[in-house]
Amino acid sequence: MTVTDKGTWSMQKKALGDTDMQITPIGFGSWAIGGANWAYAWGPQDDGEAIDAILKALDIGINWIDTAAVYGLGHSEELVGNAVSGLKERPYLFTKCSLVQDGSGKLRSCLDAGSLRRECEASLKRLGVDSIDLYQIHWPDPDKDIEQGWEELVRLREEGLVRHIGVSNFNVSQLRRVMAIAPPASLQPPYSMLRPAVEREILPFCREHNIGVIVYSPMLSGMLSGSMSRERAEALPPDDWRRNNREFQEPRLSANLELVELLKQIGRKHGRSAGEAAIAWTLRHPAVTGAIVGGRNARQVEGIAGAGDFSLDDADIDAIERFIAGMPV
Repeated sequence: MTVTDKGTWSMQKKALGDTDMQITPIGFGSWAIGGANWAYAWGPQDDGEAIDAILKALDIGINWIDTAAVYGLGHSEELVGNAVSGLKERPYLFTKCSLVQDGSGKLRSCLDAGSLRRECEASLKRLGVDSIDLYQIHWPDPDKDIEQGWEELVRLREEGLVRHIGVSNFNVSQLRRVMAIAPPASLQPPYSMLRPAVEREILPFCREHNIGVIVYSPMLSGMLSGSMSRERAEALPPDDWRRNNREFQEPRLSANLELVELLKQIGRKHGRSAGEAAIAWTLRHPAVTGAIVGGRNARQVEGIAGAGDFSLDDADIDAIERFIAGMPV
């Protein structure tokens, strides 16, 4: 990745699975900008800063945005739609379905064909597009309805409402089930140095079957960004879902903050940030096509831009692995 004369970044792109989409190694994730007052909120968010963050991501060369209907209960998609409206070159837009509100306002998983179609139509309207570039089942729940949900996504693709279809949070057995109907273009799993479980089976399986992989939470929801501190973790807003995440509580918190200090040391050696080192750790895996990285303002986006061409050396990786091996389970 190099800086062009216009100040943007030129990133090496990869094909996402067997699709025609060539995507940059990092994409803009819009979970955190969904706003407050929903089950997995990150606390209050200024909409203007959110749109600035999206535009900054596009300015530096990122060419895909990942969102979901559930983020802010539609608000994240609306912000993405507003940000890209009128652009001469629109980024690829990826979104997800299957989490909906029930009658009492609580979230539930639903893979009913009619529900997924309604979600898709609502997402198209909020994003302001005629077709979604990648439409993904957010969670494989209820498990018994996976086939019904996937068959509906195939129909949506056949009708042109979506261009490609993928899944998120599926295991190998569930991937095999949808592959028997139609191959998924991609999988979106959680992956970070604190969540390496997908390395055992899922990533090798995806590589073998040419399933694109776009990982989420490479910095584990900001814990590995380099800007998290004990004081900040303790002062998270009441409706920030991370308050109940074990990685932001003892005994993991202290160990994680020590890991961040190691990442800062590694980053300084290469002229990078701790967050960029954490993202680069995920991109080092040959099965990973790209990493979803959120930003709540333009400054945060600028702080992760260098991850796109940052390669950790063997000594860096060994130091990280040795540290993690000694962390509390």
